[in-house]
Amino acid sequence: MNKSAVKQANYEVTTEKVEPLTILAPDGTIINEDKMPKLSDEQLKELMRRMVFTRVWDERAVNLGRQGRLGFYAPVSGQEASMIGSEFALNKDDFICPGYRDMPQIVWHGLPLYQAFLYSRGHQHGGKIPEDVHVLMPQIIIGAQILHATGVAMAFKKRKEKRVAITYTGDGGSSEGDFYEGMNFAGAFKLPTIYFVQNNGYAITTPFAKQTAALSIAHKAVAAGIKGVQVDGMDVLAVYQAVAEAAERGRNGEGATLIEALTYRYRPHSMADDTTKYRTKDEEAEWEPLDPLTRMRLFLTKKGLWNEETEASVKEEAKAAVAEHIKKAEETEKMTVAGLIDSMFETTPKHLEEQKALY
Repeated sequence: MNKSAVKQANYEVTTEKVEPLTILAPDGTIINEDKMPKLSDEQLKELMRRMVFTRVWDERAVNLGRQGRLGFYAPVSGQEASMIGSEFALNKDDFICPGYRDMPQIVWHGLPLYQAFLYSRGHQHGGKIPEDVHVLMPQIIIGAQILHATGVAMAFKKRKEKRVAITYTGDGGSSEGDFYEGMNFAGAFKLPTIYFVQNNGYAITTPFAKQTAALSIAHKAVAAGIKGVQVDGMDVLAVYQAVAEAAERGRNGEGATLIEALTYRYRPHSMADDTTKYRTKDEEAEWEPLDPLTRMRLFLTKKGLWNEETEASVKEEAKAAVAEHIKKAEETEKMTVAGLIDSMFETTPKHLEEQKALY
């Protein structure tokens, strides 16, 4: 590599800890006016409505799983700000490539809720995405969705479309090879990709401190030559602003962004998990006052935009929606081997037609 090339590729590697972007303090006051997103009162209320709705949906889904009415389900309570705030900052034609905990983002992006329930139940129609909904189904393989988003972003760039692809993973996913490969590719080709890591402190049971010697996940952007940002993942306004800025950079041809959202999941990793084996009561007590719903509720209440009656109404709306959509999922025609084969091909190959005849 010649000297000019070295100079062009010269990124300053920092050994300093970064301060996460925070706009809304736990007591509901604005502490960073310069970064306050330009959202209307209606948009602010909609952010809160979606978080409350998602919290109720999560509570009901956990109970449905215990009743055997859902299959695999990954709880989300505590991570609403990172999920709702990030999706809210996107355009509807932007593309989401989620992990298995990221159902809220794709539902709020347009996927019908009953299809999210079908996905959890293992039904093929859970993956039948409507043509005007720009999402992939949640990826179970840790980190695989990162490569998908990178490819989608490459397509956007080649077509000269002003769109971004966002992909989500947890802190555990940032230890996968796919994570580094995707970011390196995006850095080399200056792709409009947002890599959003929800650092909830644990990769299933493994604490973050045992995963990496890096000062933060955000620091890992340096090696890929992309922008790295750390954000308070319990602050929906900070998350929104970080993603809005990353999306603008992507649309303007300025390349990819890695966003690390510091958050906490109040419920277990999955319904098969027991948090008492690796988390302490003291740790949980530290995060409880940072609940994203609490701080947004305090903020909106001070502005006269939210009250107990409003929240109660949203909770009833969510309960009714969950009841309606789980009923629709349960009434969906049962899967068959023949139906599964047909759903995989526009024209079914002859040898599979022969197999269908056996069922």
